[in-house]
Amino acid sequence: MKVTSILFIIVLLIALWLALDFYFGRNRQLSKQSKKEYPFWNSSLDIFTEGPALFEDLFSEIKKAKLHVHILFYIVKDDQISTEFLNILRQKSREGVEVRLLLDWLGSHLIDKKTIQSLESEGIQFSFSQRPKFPFLFYTLQARNHRKITVIDGEIGYIGGFNIGKEYIDLDPKLSPWRDYHLKIEGEGVNSLQKEFLTDWRHDSKEDLLDHPDYFPALPQGPSRHQLIPSKGAFLEDTYTTLIRKAETNITIGTPYFIPSQKLLRELSNALSRGVSLTVLVPKTSDHPLVKEASYYFFRKLIRQGAVVYEFKNGFYHAKTLIIDDKVCDVGTTNFDLRSLFLNYEINCYIYDYDFIQKVRQVVQSDIRQSERMMLTELNQFNPLRSFKEWAAHLIILFL
Repeated sequence: MKVTSILFIIVLLIALWLALDFYFGRNRQLSKQSKKEYPFWNSSLDIFTEGPALFEDLFSEIKKAKLHVHILFYIVKDDQISTEFLNILRQKSREGVEVRLLLDWLGSHLIDKKTIQSLESEGIQFSFSQRPKFPFLFYTLQARNHRKITVIDGEIGYIGGFNIGKEYIDLDPKLSPWRDYHLKIEGEGVNSLQKEFLTDWRHDSKEDLLDHPDYFPALPQGPSRHQLIPSKGAFLEDTYTTLIRKAETNITIGTPYFIPSQKLLRELSNALSRGVSLTVLVPKTSDHPLVKEASYYFFRKLIRQGAVVYEFKNGFYHAKTLIIDDKVCDVGTTNFDLRSLFLNYEINCYIYDYDFIQKVRQVVQSDIRQSERMMLTELNQFNPLRSFKEWAAHLIILFL
């Protein structure tokens, strides 16, 4: 009995410490936050939905770099495609091109010390992003840099959902083919991507290059009006709320994880009540435990009101998009979940070009044709194991 009491007290103290760590850590982060929005730009945009095509284009553009290559990824792994990627960076550095590589500390934990030393010996400037820090170790461990940014010579940029790893080029048997959306930006909007990369670089490496004119060349305009908006666990909920409230006819959401805040759930419900159609596309196959079960609570509420939910069957759906009417389309790094809303560092591109919005809409419609509709009758069937998983998921819903 005495041992049991001691164990109970220890568990209670650990739980209390984690709760206090998270509470005060988040309050400190919020106290440093202010809403950040880059100007509206006009650039040329293209969208990639398949890893092999994206990486063929990305690697080709990196190989053509003449001045500097700045790259931020959430995940780079220790596999063949990652090795190819790092070897390209090594070669560019040997050619005299400045190469900076910023990787999330947790997402890219497979990059070991030996590999980092090898990169640095080749002249590549490397830093991990978002290392856990005292005194709020638990909170800083949760707040990840989930952005994916590439800027080449300050003229070409990439942003979206793809990371570097074998699953992203369809070599994971369970998750293949991998479906994602990634933008290529050419034109004046690249200035905002460059600035955001260098802001993160300054935070993590302590090197300040934001006033260096060589990284911000004069750039031409393109046909697509857009705006880049970064977030750091704050203000993203407000941005989405504003967009949803403006919807007049339809809302389309593509996301691998659907775990909205109560505020966003309410806004989606209100949109349905005023006659706006809501379509949500999620994967049928899950890549993380409990994330599917966590979404069922929200889907039941929305489907009852008339929302249409599709589950992508042809591989794994990892894309992140939000389309409001034919007026605005968001493609970026943000999942429609609590972690992206309130913890992670994210960056999204909001596009206001009708023709490009139609292009993205066609991509989504193509993915819907490879999906099956989720039915309320199925969600309401008696299933004790699923019910247990739903209960467990909601205990840790913020951290899924």
